[in-house]
Amino acid sequence: MKHTISVLVENKAGVLARISGLFARRGFNIDSLAVGTTEDKNISRITLLVDGDDYIAEQVTKQLNKQIDVIKVRKLDQEEITRRELVLVKVKMSADQRGEIIDIVKIMQGEIVDISHTTLTVEMSDKPEKIDLLIDLLTPYNIVEVARTGTIALQKGAAIV
Repeated sequence: MKHTISVLVENKAGVLARISGLFARRGFNIDSLAVGTTEDKNISRITLLVDGDDYIAEQVTKQLNKQIDVIKVRKLDQEEITRRELVLVKVKMSADQRGEIIDIVKIMQGEIVDISHTTLTVEMSDKPEKIDLLIDLLTPYNIVEVARTGTIALQKGAAIV
C-alpha cells in the first residue's frame, strides 16, 4: 500500500540529506520524493510516497517527528488529497506518426513543448495514474527520454497540513 506523507521542515541546508539518510538507516524505501518551498520562504514541504503497510507508515512518521528541523508531519489519507506529478516525455517519431502522437497528447490533455523533424516532447501535469497511462500510450512510438517529478499533494478542503 502506498502512503503519502507531508513533512514541513525548516528551509536549511542539509535537511533533505538528514531525512533521506533516516530512510536509508531504517531500510525504508522512498517511491517518490518532492521538495519545494511553501508560502513561507523559511519553510519547505517534503512530500514522500512510501510503499508498505500501516506499521511502516507509522514508524516513518515517528522517526520524522524526532528530527530537529521537522516542524510538522502528517500522513495524508489517499481519498482526501489532491495529488499531481509533472512529466516530460520525448518521443522519437517519423513524419507519418506525428499526427497519431499529437492526437494522443490532445486526448490526454498534455501539451507539446518541443518538436523537431524526428522528436516530439510532451509535458503533462496530472494524477500519477494518468501520467502512467500517457507513458503507456506513447511507448509504442519509441520513447527516448522521460523526466518525471515526484508526487506533490495537499489535503482537500479547508484542512491545512
